[in-house]
Amino acid sequence: MSLLFLWSLFYSLTLSTSSTLATGSECVLLSGFDPGFVADGDFVIGGIFPLHYNQEMPDVNYTYQPTAVRCNGFDPRAFRWAQTMRLAVEEINQSEQLLPNHMLGYKIFDSCAYPLTGQRAALAMLNGLGQAHTHMCSGASPLLAVIGESGSAQSIVVSRILQPFKIPMISYFSSCACLGDRRKYPTFFRVIPNDDYQVKAMAQLLVRYDWRWVGVVRGDHEYGHFALQGLLRELMGTGVCVAYQEMIPLLYNQQRALEIIEVMRSSTARVVVVFSAEGEMTPFLKDYMAQNITGIQWVASEAWVTASLFTTSEYFPYLGGTIGFGIRQGQIPGLRDYLQTVNPGRYPSNPLVQQLWEALYGCSPSLSPSSTLMPPCSGQETLLEQHSAYMNTSSPRVAYNVYKAVYAIAHSLHNLLHCQAGAGPFHNRSCAHSTNVHPWQLQHYLQELAFYISGEEVNFDLKGDSIPYYDIINWQRGSGGNMEFINVGLFDGAKASGKELVIQEEKIVWAGHQSKLVVSVCSASCAPGSRKAVRRGEPLCCFDCVPCDSGKISNQTDSIDCTECPEDYWSNADGTKCIPKVVEFLSHDAMGIALTVIAVVGACLTVSILAVFLHHRTTPIVRVNNSELSFFILLSLTLCFLCALMFIGEPTSWSCMLRHTAFSITFSLCISCILSKTLVVLAAFTAARPGNNIMKWLGPKQQRVIIFSCTLVQVLICAAWLMAAPPYPSKNIQDQRSKIILECSVGSQLAFWCVLGYIGLLACLCFILAFLARKLPGNFNEAKFITFSMLIFCAVWISFIPAYVSSPGKYTVAVEIFAILASSFGLLFCLFAPKCYIILLKPEKNTKQHLMGNKK
Repeated sequence: MSLLFLWSLFYSLTLSTSSTLATGSECVLLSGFDPGFVADGDFVIGGIFPLHYNQEMPDVNYTYQPTAVRCNGFDPRAFRWAQTMRLAVEEINQSEQLLPNHMLGYKIFDSCAYPLTGQRAALAMLNGLGQAHTHMCSGASPLLAVIGESGSAQSIVVSRILQPFKIPMISYFSSCACLGDRRKYPTFFRVIPNDDYQVKAMAQLLVRYDWRWVGVVRGDHEYGHFALQGLLRELMGTGVCVAYQEMIPLLYNQQRALEIIEVMRSSTARVVVVFSAEGEMTPFLKDYMAQNITGIQWVASEAWVTASLFTTSEYFPYLGGTIGFGIRQGQIPGLRDYLQTVNPGRYPSNPLVQQLWEALYGCSPSLSPSSTLMPPCSGQETLLEQHSAYMNTSSPRVAYNVYKAVYAIAHSLHNLLHCQAGAGPFHNRSCAHSTNVHPWQLQHYLQELAFYISGEEVNFDLKGDSIPYYDIINWQRGSGGNMEFINVGLFDGAKASGKELVIQEEKIVWAGHQSKLVVSVCSASCAPGSRKAVRRGEPLCCFDCVPCDSGKISNQTDSIDCTECPEDYWSNADGTKCIPKVVEFLSHDAMGIALTVIAVVGACLTVSILAVFLHHRTTPIVRVNNSELSFFILLSLTLCFLCALMFIGEPTSWSCMLRHTAFSITFSLCISCILSKTLVVLAAFTAARPGNNIMKWLGPKQQRVIIFSCTLVQVLICAAWLMAAPPYPSKNIQDQRSKIILECSVGSQLAFWCVLGYIGLLACLCFILAFLARKLPGNFNEAKFITFSMLIFCAVWISFIPAYVSSPGKYTVAVEIFAILASSFGLLFCLFAPKCYIILLKPEKNTKQHLMGNKK
């Protein structure tokens, strides 16, 4: 910007400097820059308007005098603004209440929407009304105030030029937040809201419609730069991300414009926010339409949202549905009639009026050589409704700002001229005489100004800004096919936070002439039950939806993280809420019923065998090796089958203690009986040897002592277990986190494994003794069956250990029950099936001779 300013200053001075003629007695201007409209008065107000929206830079090679910047693209809308200023001045001059006995004059210049030309206009305004009037040092400044400029970049340049002269400037369309800096722009005022409010309103609009992925296109000037920075600041923490930021060159470049358009086409962002002026947007939109891109939802800034240039039907397929924030509209009485008086007949030599006719009718009202490219006008042309770019007076916005700005200067000047020193609201300000008014005096009164126009209060805050208020404009198809600007809401910055934006949703038509809201997101929202996982190297709005881990939930859309469920709860299948965990234990389900049936069958079968043995208790096969031991074994096996039932059902304190102690004691009793029987079998076959009287040490009494002693050891172990650390019911949430496993904790692992180890010790001892007696003579050597039964018993319990440790939940208990039943059935069938076979099916073998192996 500094380089541009230096270049423009050099260029302006080159065109405005004086040159001494050969005589050395006279100075003349090398080049001039006359106003478009001028009127003399007691006090002169300057006006700068972008009467053209494009410019052609001269070729400067310093070998000849540079020509002026060539302005192209006449803008009837800006011409209407200039005529509004003229109307306001004429109304004030005719008023008897405002500035009576004083006349206002004006000088209106064209800035061509370019800072360089705007600077030339400012320098030209500082001179007299024309080139012959240059009395800068003959008294007070001939220029009292300036109305301008439209673009913020132009206003920055003009304000810096006027600042040393303390000339106040009121802008009607420069909204850049940067101009609110009183240290840099102390003489700047504006009747348009500061862009800080507009970007705040835009951010609220984007959030309201959940547009999380947007593109931003801006102009190459301070207005676009500061608006973008303000928008990014407002969007922080809202979840809205900017997909791309593109800049339209100040000097329009079609190649660069096509690159921007390609970015818009390829991006997934369907909403585009534009901070640009009408002059830059016009060629850009023409190139955009040539690429035949549709479906984009435009969000327009106040600089172009009400531009009449874009109301023709050709724009609708591409811009229909545009929504944006427009300047507050007002009413200007008599504006329409005044505009109709501006015609080539009244101003035959004004080139601007001729260009207006050329733009509206496509004909030339002049016969000058420069106009030969267009057919001559008939002279019967009249201004009609279709000339909306110029004749749109039903809802003036920018023109209304111009109107307010002129009246603000007039009211301030009126207060200045009619004040009394030391009295009234301006007692601390100096008063002025009509013959010597200085611009700095007027600025003081502008700062404290407050008046009403058309029911609206006009005043300025300490930054020179006006009340923040916007109309929300929606572009819709009109009855004639042209675009119409429909007011669908408002933004009132004076209201409480969160209540500024008011929108009538039912009135809005979105892009593509649709009533359905446009969706613009980088990633679809994550449904409840999932969380957002940001993609590496991409904005926060681009993410993947990851389902919550088991045991965690998210019950909101777009959750950042999943919440872990409480200890006794688990996530449902969708991961949206915590539900009580399934309480699992071996109950009367299919598995529990099956094990119960097997246990009962085993017990019944054992009792049946006991009944058979009791019925045949006098037979040799029952009496052999002490029938009492057989009865003890059958009774203990019955208890073993029945103790398995204690493992089925919900664990309680009593059931936990009983199931382990009953199991260990009954099995110890059973193995003790088998051990005693093994000893008896071994002793019976060795007693036949000469001098061997071992049987007297293994009589019935001694057998009972062996059984009692071996069982007593297990009873003592269990008693110590129950007193020290008894088994207790517990909730196991570690093995299966989705379930609560009700189980019996053994209390003491040492005691538990001691119990099992003692049973294993008895079984191993039985196995060893039976193995030694396996080859003793006799057709019915019971030692063989005891050996086989102990093999099965040990195999079952050895395989039980890894199965018990690795089985989850209720299957741990099921494995323990299975081991109890398997080993019980193993003992039952191995020890008693052969005897039952002889008793029931081969009674002829149930003799002492057969059992001893003696033939008849």
